[in-house]
Amino acid sequence: MAATAAGPAPHPRLERKAVAAVVLGNALEFYDFTLYAFFAKPIGAAFFPAQDATHSLLASLALFGIGYVMRPVGGVVIGALADRAGRKPAMLLTIALMALGMLMLAACPTHAQIGGWAQAIVVAGRLIQGLALGGEVGPSTAYLIEAAPPARRGFVASWQIASQGCAALFAGLFASVLTLVVGEAAMAEWGWRVLFGLGLLVVPVGLVIRRHLPETAGAGHDPAAAASTLGVVARLVRGHGRLLALTFLVIAASTVSNAVGTNMPVYAGATLGLTETVSSAVPIALGLASIGFALLGGWLADRFGRRPVLLWPRVAILVLAVPVFAWMAGAASAHSVYAATFLLSALSSINAAAIIVAIPESLPRAVRSAGLSIVYAVSVSVFGGSTNYVVNWLIAATGDRLAPAYYLAAFSLVGTVASLLMPETRGRDLDAQT
Repeated sequence: MAATAAGPAPHPRLERKAVAAVVLGNALEFYDFTLYAFFAKPIGAAFFPAQDATHSLLASLALFGIGYVMRPVGGVVIGALADRAGRKPAMLLTIALMALGMLMLAACPTHAQIGGWAQAIVVAGRLIQGLALGGEVGPSTAYLIEAAPPARRGFVASWQIASQGCAALFAGLFASVLTLVVGEAAMAEWGWRVLFGLGLLVVPVGLVIRRHLPETAGAGHDPAAAASTLGVVARLVRGHGRLLALTFLVIAASTVSNAVGTNMPVYAGATLGLTETVSSAVPIALGLASIGFALLGGWLADRFGRRPVLLWPRVAILVLAVPVFAWMAGAASAHSVYAATFLLSALSSINAAAIIVAIPESLPRAVRSAGLSIVYAVSVSVFGGSTNYVVNWLIAATGDRLAPAYYLAAFSLVGTVASLLMPETRGRDLDAQT
């Protein structure tokens, strides 16, 4: 799409299949995220066998965190690529790399079969996937808000968050059904590989549809300012440092909320002592809440503005985190875990829908993809990769089953303060920024 003498060209028609193709990468990320969190124990046993099951679990969670090391690199390199060469090339690259990383994990032989080579392969796979995921959110979200009608940017962008819910829902359903069919022992031995393989089946469809999307990076694009990756980063830091700092904190709070939610299957099994069958259904509650309430959050952000939807759900999580975990730990039942997961996920999803539209709307088109990619990747790298490990370590070290609640509340306080300082962007002209 190119600018004309009369102004920017009209928005390309945003069809439903195009939205699905754009958010597919985000969905794959959360599908992988949910499955890995749930199957952390058998993955640890397969690649990091240890005498102590807790050490094996922590090693598996550390492997999960390794992928986050490459996210800032992906955010810088692929995010800047999207601002220089266009959104489409970047989105095609990220989904291809993501598929490669998932395949390396799903198909890798165990440590018992090939020794240390197994660990090397899965680490390499996680690093490749981290590179892809670091560069995925910026280009795809920039595309959505640039192609969406101005009055519906919040709702359209909220599909990025709703896609996470869809992925978690399918992950939970697939895991529950397969567990019932093959049994818990088979799931721990090889069933988890089948579930990762199922996620790969949608990649070819996503590649084909993304390849035929209209480009949105042209209007308002400034080739001189985005002539290099370093040029993009320099312009971001020089002109938008305060905004980047605030968004880092806002995304950090959201990331911790998501990670605590996806850790619920492990929490239900390892901490509360519930069965594997109960634990495998936890992502269903997570997914159902994420889908509906993310879209509600996008609609609210379009109707009432970005800042209120950034703020009030985060305040609610701050207030409710400890009481909800105390009730869940005291009841220690399937119903309490499902209800707590649903409530916290619903609030987090409303909040995340405002985040995903407010940040790119605050940035000029020439650095929009890189800005969101970098701040998202760095924040998620620091907190997304560490939260599951930290909360499980805290529980093991202190014996306090409310440790995840304290951690969540602390970050929600930080997110609340940062949200108060964020600018309102509803109705802002995407091409009138400097």
